[in-house]
Amino acid sequence: MVENETQNDSSAAQVAEPYNPLIVEDIEAQQRWVDSVYNTMTLKEKIGQLFMVDVFSSHPPKDIDRVKELIKEYHIGGIIFSKGGPNRQAKINNEFQELSKIPLMIGMDAEWGLAMRLDSTKAFPWNMTLGAIKDNQLIEETGRQIARHCKRLGVHINFAPVVDINTNPKNPIIGNRSFGENRDDVTQKALAFMKGMQKEGILASAKHFPGHGDTDSDSHKTLPTINFEAERIDSIELYPYRKLINDGLSSVMVAHLNIPSLESRSNYPSSISKNVVTGLLKEKLGFNGLIFTDALNMKGASDFKSPGEIDLAALLAGNDVLLISEDVPLATQKIVSAYYSGLITEERLAHSVRKILMAKYKVGLHKYKPVDFLFLNEELNSVSNEVLHHKLVENSLTLIKNKRATLPVKNLDLKKIAYVSLGDDSGDAFYEQLNKYTQVDWVKAAQLGEMIEKLKKYNYVIVGFHKSNDNPWKGYKFKDKELVWLYEIARLNTTILSVFARPYAMLDMMTTTNLEGILMAYQNSTVAQQKAAQLLFGAFEANGKLPVSLGEEYPEGTGLETRSLKRLQYGLPESVGMNSYRLNRIDSIVNIALNENMAPGLQLIVARKGKVIFDKNYGYHTYSKTRKVKGSDIYDLASLTKILATLPLMIELKDKGIISLDSKVGDLLPSFKESNKKDITVRSMLSHYAKLKAWIPFYLKTMDSVTGRPDKKYYRTTSSDEFKIKVTNNLYLRSDMKDSLMLRIKDSELRTRLSYKYSDLPYYLLKSYIEKHYGNSLNALTQQHFYKPLGANNTSYLPLSRFKKKRIVPTENDQAFRKEVVHGYVHDQGAAMFGGIGGHAGLFANANDVAKIMQMYLNGGYYGGKQYFKQQTFEEFNTCYYCARDVRRGVGFDKPQLGEVGPTCGCISKTSFGHSGFTGTFTWADPEEEIVYVFLSNRTYPDSANRKLISNDIRSEIQRLIYEAIDY
Repeated sequence: MVENETQNDSSAAQVAEPYNPLIVEDIEAQQRWVDSVYNTMTLKEKIGQLFMVDVFSSHPPKDIDRVKELIKEYHIGGIIFSKGGPNRQAKINNEFQELSKIPLMIGMDAEWGLAMRLDSTKAFPWNMTLGAIKDNQLIEETGRQIARHCKRLGVHINFAPVVDINTNPKNPIIGNRSFGENRDDVTQKALAFMKGMQKEGILASAKHFPGHGDTDSDSHKTLPTINFEAERIDSIELYPYRKLINDGLSSVMVAHLNIPSLESRSNYPSSISKNVVTGLLKEKLGFNGLIFTDALNMKGASDFKSPGEIDLAALLAGNDVLLISEDVPLATQKIVSAYYSGLITEERLAHSVRKILMAKYKVGLHKYKPVDFLFLNEELNSVSNEVLHHKLVENSLTLIKNKRATLPVKNLDLKKIAYVSLGDDSGDAFYEQLNKYTQVDWVKAAQLGEMIEKLKKYNYVIVGFHKSNDNPWKGYKFKDKELVWLYEIARLNTTILSVFARPYAMLDMMTTTNLEGILMAYQNSTVAQQKAAQLLFGAFEANGKLPVSLGEEYPEGTGLETRSLKRLQYGLPESVGMNSYRLNRIDSIVNIALNENMAPGLQLIVARKGKVIFDKNYGYHTYSKTRKVKGSDIYDLASLTKILATLPLMIELKDKGIISLDSKVGDLLPSFKESNKKDITVRSMLSHYAKLKAWIPFYLKTMDSVTGRPDKKYYRTTSSDEFKIKVTNNLYLRSDMKDSLMLRIKDSELRTRLSYKYSDLPYYLLKSYIEKHYGNSLNALTQQHFYKPLGANNTSYLPLSRFKKKRIVPTENDQAFRKEVVHGYVHDQGAAMFGGIGGHAGLFANANDVAKIMQMYLNGGYYGGKQYFKQQTFEEFNTCYYCARDVRRGVGFDKPQLGEVGPTCGCISKTSFGHSGFTGTFTWADPEEEIVYVFLSNRTYPDSANRKLISNDIRSEIQRLIYEAIDY
């Protein structure tokens, strides 16, 4: 027996070695270093190199001291770090390396990043999620980024990729760690991952040889059996290894498996089988890289032989590195004895030790440097990691059913959407993101009957199945009760299921017939929830494919594609060529504004290339600081109403050929045919080049000159037929006053000189025309034509009729007119006297909704699958017709200044457009840089005389910072 194994060792050494993945370009220098180290080593030091010991940086000092003794006394060759934190690990790493005569090779299980073992580090998606991605360049980039993290933390080998082909859905230990069930796809993804890591100088280690994908037990707890013939193993399980080995795979980890077709001895672990390690891996596959055992403390190995014995058996089988030995001193003693007895020859020992030293040279340990703590956390958590994570998730999302093209969600004006959460983990991020697109109600119930009753008022149900994202081994199955609920909800409603769990969860479903759509999101991470919601609403296309089969209906490779509806996406600045660091300088400007009481609070959004990349809320509703600003809060937009309410309706009318820019006031409003305004055109008055007065302070003539309060001749504190125009709380204007106010506009004098003069008056006229043309109010028309189909559910006139008062931000403690805090009513006095609905003011919204409308403009009138008007029509309004006469305005839109002073930073394109509002609002869009900027504040609170926001140019200073943040 001894002679046999020794003879086999000798013959194995004579096998041709066509390629050694451990050599470097300067092989002579590498060989000199290996020789210089090896030739000075004692037997004990050589044997010590074979051991890689596990360390938990989270463990107490006594455990760390135990490993330090192993370094000093047994000269171990490597450390595999397990759970802990990056700074603790770096400190311990440096201490260990300082103690070691020969630099230690440091390994980690970082299959999806350092976060597999360490807190405060980046977790990339699991392999099953990556398996759904078609673009393998993204997989290679994932390998690269994980490798950079490893290198930064002093790690030299990552025990990844997992190349197990998960053909058994019941596999308890691989599952999500596998790229899938298709051997070719698994191979290509493993190859890309390996290349990414090794290009960055980190050794890859394919595992778990010869294949752990088709087992239903866990080798950590027992010895799994693989009952396939050698031919099947050769064609499936070994396929990835052949490809990776041919492309320079650095190392292989051998699993603890019972494989009768490869090892005749009953229940003999593959990790200590010479037939498997030497005969199959080294000889048949021609592998010359490092060979690691899987952890020798796992039950799949440790139950077979006692400590020390298992280590010796593993070495005799052909392994180079003994991973996580249960007893290094005893194992060392056993190997020393075997050496002196001739069981292990010097040649055999040198074969493994020299390979280990070659690997150490390859990873740069001949010029070892300690881990530098400076910016360690920052470099392990860079924004580039997040950008890649977002991209990976976007490309993995897999639509496997889409009956009648139900997805992406269209026609929001016809939808009333409910969200139902199943599973035992949070769906908060999913729900919050869904509500970025339209109103979605979270429906909850204790009993199924109650749930069905509540869902009757909805016509579209999104079910999220959320399971823990803590690790890939967590439970993923539906409870029986959940399946019953899902079947019944789907039977009675148009239902979309989004699965935030291992795809195998679907296998427990008896039928999916009644589901209109099924989206596989694979994981319940915040990013997965956010991106899934975005895909459902058509912000980007579905591209993923199933990496595993889910019954006959959904075979591996299933993946339906969708088209983008050009709704806003939400993501990271770097994904659209912006710089996060520079963009975050906005915070400093805003903090100055808040600290110096320029406004109590504000909402701010920046989007580029159709993606919201900066979305923050600052401060409070008032200076009392009782309610923080939230993204769902509603601001009085003031003059933004002009371009967000009146103007889109005018563009639409022009697009339909009902009006032209040369239409005259006398033609639009017959009552004005005899007025001095009859020949003013739409083009001239919306360009503020029509001799119109800036505004008329209507309210002044309705105030009691003695008391300074609203005159009882015009106002009452209760509503009646005679006084039914609600101005504010407990204040009603005389019902005939609208006609009187329009008559005042009609009879008002024109300015004597034709020059630029910003005026509200055109919008009173156009409001009157639009409402008479359609026979409906501006409030109803904007909802029907734009806001509802856009999903701008937080945009409205008369906000108290739709929203809770606590969501509405107050504008002013008005002592000039209404003698109260204006809260939930329009700030503008003229719009207030028209019942809160003005063509120039009266609109309330949050920043997210404003961004939708501005993005619709940038899209040339298209948004959410609907073409509201043609691009050409929009461009006619976004044109400066009187620039040569020193009038910068477009038709309705404000435009960049012609000289030094104006509404913008002066750093934007001439094609850009926007508007500002008296209450402290501002929005601007730039077609050339594809940027949308929204700034909403209540700078008028408590007093509109506070002009510090304006005099300090806060809004345009922020705009300047936005443009300075453009990288490309």
